Amino acid sequence: MKSGSIPMSSTTSSRRRGLLICCGVTALILIVAASIIVTLAFTVFKPKEPEITARPAGLENIEYSLSPNVTMNVTVDMIITIDNGKNYGSFKFKNTTAYVNYRGDVVAEVPIKHSLVPARGKLNITSPADFMLGKVISNPSFSEDFLSGSLNLTSTATLHGKVGLFKVVKMRATALSTCDISVFVIDREVQSKCESKLKL
Repeated sequence: MKSGSIPMSSTTSSRRRGLLICCGVTALILIVAASIIVTLAFTVFKPKEPEITARPAGLENIEYSLSPNVTMNVTVDMIITIDNGKNYGSFKFKNTTAYVNYRGDVVAEVPIKHSLVPARGKLNITSPADFMLGKVISNPSFSEDFLSGSLNLTSTATLHGKVGLFKVVKMRATALSTCDISVFVIDREVQSKCESKLKL
């Protein structure tokens, strides 16, 4: 062996040590990056409740029957607005049905077709609802409510879907909405107040 030459075992050991250091640093960077992403996903970018509102739009059709029982059905367009402006993630939901109740009785069903609400965006859905006015009128409290000038309805909807964050993170989510709808008979005005919850 010539003087001043580096032993082969020493060179191999140095390369191995350098490779281990490189792998260790890379793994550490990946762990830190993953921790930051997870932390942001559950803090700053944590999905929040979308604002879901429902209100009647226009009268489409009236059907009635006098025999054998008096029945009357009215088709009303319902506008359902899903405001996702507080969220950095999109929300894709499946087909579902909203229900309108009067004094504990279901008086209308509103089909809601599957759709995608963009991140920090808004979606308006117009869907026809067949109101069973016969069930409303036959309710023992109808006369009292009508004479008081307002009918109070409640709509409920459950939207099952997925929240997508930056097209990378996807989480199953369920959005629940309850709306109190007041129909003022004399003024022919409708007011609604809604509350929404998001379950992950």
